[in-house]
Amino acid sequence: YPDALHIMCFDTAFHHTMKDIQRRFALPRALHDAGIMRYGFHGLSYQHVADVLRDSPQKTVKDRVIVAHLGGGSSVCAMKNLQSVASSMGFSTLDGLMMGTRCGAIDPGVLLYLLTEKNMSVPELSHLLYQESGLKGVSAISGDMQALLANDSTAAHEAIELYCTLAAKEIAALLPTLGGLDALVFTGGIGENAPSIRHKINNLLHWVGDFSVLVTPTDEELVMAQACKKISFEHR
Repeated sequence: YPDALHIMCFDTAFHHTMKDIQRRFALPRALHDAGIMRYGFHGLSYQHVADVLRDSPQKTVKDRVIVAHLGGGSSVCAMKNLQSVASSMGFSTLDGLMMGTRCGAIDPGVLLYLLTEKNMSVPELSHLLYQESGLKGVSAISGDMQALLANDSTAAHEAIELYCTLAAKEIAALLPTLGGLDALVFTGGIGENAPSIRHKINNLLHWVGDFSVLVTPTDEELVMAQACKKISFEHR
């Protein structure tokens, strides 16, 4: 459709409000200037949650908020005044939380070891990190949280425990950017539908103090539809 209006909705766009210091890796400046930096993802989901919170009568859910998008892909985003100030995901969708089949944050020395000592090829390493790790890799059963919650094996319990521990760790890591926490919002397939996971994560964060806990269904398709509607009207 060469004559149709083409609209792109970038999953990183919501994070454009992050300060430069939050984007930088501790790498040479030339690499940062070449685009090797933290971009953040799940932006369409976070935009929807921010829109929902904006209409909330509770003032505290608009000040210092961390949103946990927990699903097959998982990340957390720190928001001040409903704008992104930090994200657990970085240059790629591999960083941060443990996910369904992705490893999340990992010592880069492990990757060098697998390449040089175990003679893994780059495609093999990529497949390992994206498709064979996370819940699936640790449990050796499934990358589906629902399936693991229904499984009574030690490996399933261990995968769930690690998932919650690493999620709490990533949430806690964002606290310095906010100076505290007023609300923790869960969204995504796991965040919305697995109360036991929410409970485990909240328990690991009890030391933070009092904060509101909310569950907000995400709707990334709605965010894209609204963007298309807005831009279509502007181009009439």
